[in-house]
Amino acid sequence: MKIVNLTPHDITITNGPTFPPSGTVARVSVQQVDVGDINGIPVKAQTFGDIVDLPAPSDDTVYIVSTIVLSAAKEIGRTDVVAPDTSNAVRDDEGRIISVPGFVR
Repeated sequence: MKIVNLTPHDITITNGPTFPPSGTVARVSVQQVDVGDINGIPVKAQTFGDIVDLPAPSDDTVYIVSTIVLSAAKEIGRTDVVAPDTSNAVRDDEGRIISVPGFVR
């Protein structure tokens, strides 16, 4: 199975391989509208739109994407995408992710 990383970060599996970024980053488009402020700080309503830069499904290929792209892809029936399991990530002393145990679907 070919695994393509469509995030801007290396994805390291704990005690396993590292998947470098492919150079393409899949994202979900965002629309924002001003809805007011809180103590002078602007507040916007945000809605998510289409997925951008997610390749068409390809035989024997899985795409690593962000959790938000995974959610949007599931809504349109894509089963060839996964996201890093950051809920169970190994982190350094400053909270930065070092590795993940696997993927979520």
